[in-house]
Amino acid sequence: MAKVRFLAIDGLLEMQANNEKFVLVEVLSEDSYKKGHIPGAISMPADKLAEEAPKKLNKADTIVVYCASYACHASTNAAIMLMKMGYKNVLDFKGSKKAWVDAGLELET
Repeated sequence: MAKVRFLAIDGLLEMQANNEKFVLVEVLSEDSYKKGHIPGAISMPADKLAEEAPKKLNKADTIVVYCASYACHASTNAAIMLMKMGYKNVLDFKGSKKAWVDAGLELET
């Protein structure tokens, strides 16, 4: 089994600044997503991941998952699930929305 790889906010900002190709996925509820999400993210609630991932994600994609904060385990669980489904390049932005906002960055609605 592949290991979960965590991504710090600097890594995410670097990927964005360098226009790296990746899919940013918020695994919280759709309501949480609508209240504010990291710009460019798509909504894929953790409880719908198994159903939606094959429709929205390519196994060759770099996928960055996130949830609410360091204390939230939804993104780590989602990363593990995606890897078990055969997605090879999955990163868990562990700081999630809280780290984004704490860094003074805006959420979009």
